[in-house]
Amino acid sequence: MDNTLMSTEIPAAGFAIIGGSSTFSIKFPAALGEPDVEVVEEGLVFETPFGASPPLTLFKLGDKSVLTCKMHGWRSGVTRAAASRQIFWVFREAGVGRVLVEGGVGAVNHLLNPRDIVLPTDYIDNSMRKAVNIGSDYLLVMRKAICPELHANLAAAAKKHAPARIFERGIYANTDGRHFESPAEVAVLKQWGADVVGQSICPEVYLAREIGACYAGMYLVVNYAEGIVQDWTHEELADIFYGESEMVGKSLLDALRATEATAACECASLRKHTLLKED
Repeated sequence: MDNTLMSTEIPAAGFAIIGGSSTFSIKFPAALGEPDVEVVEEGLVFETPFGASPPLTLFKLGDKSVLTCKMHGWRSGVTRAAASRQIFWVFREAGVGRVLVEGGVGAVNHLLNPRDIVLPTDYIDNSMRKAVNIGSDYLLVMRKAICPELHANLAAAAKKHAPARIFERGIYANTDGRHFESPAEVAVLKQWGADVVGQSICPEVYLAREIGACYAGMYLVVNYAEGIVQDWTHEELADIFYGESEMVGKSLLDALRATEATAACECASLRKHTLLKED
C-alpha cells in the first residue's frame, strides 16, 4: 500500500459499526440520507501492528462520533484474523466503547426462514481463529458475550424497520469460511444447539471484550444452511444481500441513537487481569 495514503492520527470515537454483507452494497451511512448523519471523513487507513487497516469512515450521528468499515475489514490478501486485529486495534486507540455489527447467516434451526432477523445471545466458536488477540494479557470472561443494552436497542430498532420476523434469542455458530458448510457439518451444529451459522462473530466478540467494549449484532438470514429445509439458490441469496441494505442500515443507526456512551452493563468488568505472571 502507498504510505502516502496512510492517515496518521486516529480520531476519537466512542462508537463503531462493523458492516457485513447487508450493507456492503451501499455507501453506508451516507446512502441512507438521514438528516442527523454527517460524514466527516472517508477512506481512513491506519498503520497497525497487524498491517494496514481497512478503509474506515468517520461520521457523526448527532453528537456521537462513529467509526465504520465494510464487510468486517475482509479483503484480498489479508487473513480474516489479521483484519479483525487491525479493526479492533484502531477501535481501542480511538476509544470505542460500544460496537454494533451486522451480517448474513444461514438458518440451522429449521424453523427459521430467509429474511428473518436473528439477534443472537450466545455463540459457538467452531473456527480455528481462537487465539486472535491484540496483545493484552486479560482473561476474558465470556458468560455474557452479547451486551444486553446494545441487544435491547437493536431489537427495538429492528422491530421498527424490519418487515420480517425478529428473533431476540439464538445461538450463532461461527465457522471459518470462505466456503459454506457441508450438510454433515450443519447437522453437527444443529445437534450442538446452534440456530444460525456464519463467519464473523468470532473473533470479534473476543476482541471487543479485550478492549473493554460492548458488542451486539443483528443478523439477516440469507439462506437455509445445507441440509436444512431446501437447497438455497444463488439468485435468492443475491436478492437478499442487495435488497435489505436500507432496512439493516436504518436499524443500526436507530439502535445507535438509543445508545449512551456510558454503559450501565457489566461488559467492561468481564475482562480480568491474568493470574499467569512471568517472573
